[in-house]
Amino acid sequence: MSVGSGLQRAQAFMILATGLYRASHLVAGIVAVAQHQRGRPVAWAALGVVLVTSLLVFGTARSRGWFGTWPPVADTVAVGCVMPFVVFAGGARHPADIAWVMLLGGSASSVAAVAFTRRAAVYGVVAALALTHAAGYRLTGADVAVIAGNLNSVVASAVLAGVFWWYLRRQGSLLDAATAQALAAESQRARYVERIAHHRALHDTVLATLTTIASGRVDANAPLVRERCASEAAYLRRLVQQHADGEPAPGTAAALEGAVRSAESLGLRVSAQYHGLPEIPAHAAAALADAVTEALNNVLRHAGTGHAYVTAAREDGRDRVVVTVVDQGVGFDLEDVAKGLGLRCSVRARMREAGGAAEVDSARGEGTRIELSWPA
Repeated sequence: MSVGSGLQRAQAFMILATGLYRASHLVAGIVAVAQHQRGRPVAWAALGVVLVTSLLVFGTARSRGWFGTWPPVADTVAVGCVMPFVVFAGGARHPADIAWVMLLGGSASSVAAVAFTRRAAVYGVVAALALTHAAGYRLTGADVAVIAGNLNSVVASAVLAGVFWWYLRRQGSLLDAATAQALAAESQRARYVERIAHHRALHDTVLATLTTIASGRVDANAPLVRERCASEAAYLRRLVQQHADGEPAPGTAAALEGAVRSAESLGLRVSAQYHGLPEIPAHAAAALADAVTEALNNVLRHAGTGHAYVTAAREDGRDRVVVTVVDQGVGFDLEDVAKGLGLRCSVRARMREAGGAAEVDSARGEGTRIELSWPA
């Protein structure tokens, strides 16, 4: 089981604790049968049934993350209520002969106390175990002190397990609430930082351009001014689209936007779209941005076109980012990729080292398409 939430940690601990409790009882049972009842096949058969039932209960809990309903019910019936009478029928006529199987009732009651959500079910299991053990000990002629001690063990095991489970569940819920609050605060802080970054970028670009044009110091129809206005208009469209798509992760969006802006500053026209980007680790966002930067640099250097298309989106149903960089340039033979360092080292190797992947599709005269994905 992974570490998971606070509740999952509490569940994992209770599975481990009750499993160790049962294991201690099994060890005591094996020693008792080996020393005093080695010639009784029924005792060995009963011990085998207890072992199989224990593996069913705790193996299922381990694989599923919790006990469920039917394995604890089967454990209560087989181990707690049936095995004492089976051992008695097999020749155990003294209290010491059935003590080992009675001991298992304590671990059965502890499992029931944490597995069943309804108190009535827990009370019913404890009552059934108590009646069974009282009857079993009476059949062997045990005195009141032995019976009382065993019943106390059954009840105390259920009470202690129930208290521990209540406390750990409560602490797990508090931990989950604190974690959610911290994540919300961090998300709010990240959005604030992103807004400040956008405000500064708008001040240094769009606002500066509009102010200069309004002052009359430049010709608004000059080619360089028009190119700058087109680039900043594209930036504004991407900014609006990011917020319309539900606030993509600031780290991912900002990293990709930095790569796009860097290429635009060198004169490349980039049409970029971002759709619902998930939050990914900083190293992965940086690797994606660096790979996009290299891909756009290749468009500038080799594609023979001044326009590239970048699309970044979450893969449906998964926290997986897929980024594509496409141009309609001259293209190249894929066999030539291995000879160069750009795509091989700066794109593929970089993505692989970050846990992602890169795929290149190109042919002469048909442009190039590079797909980056994280995780791979």
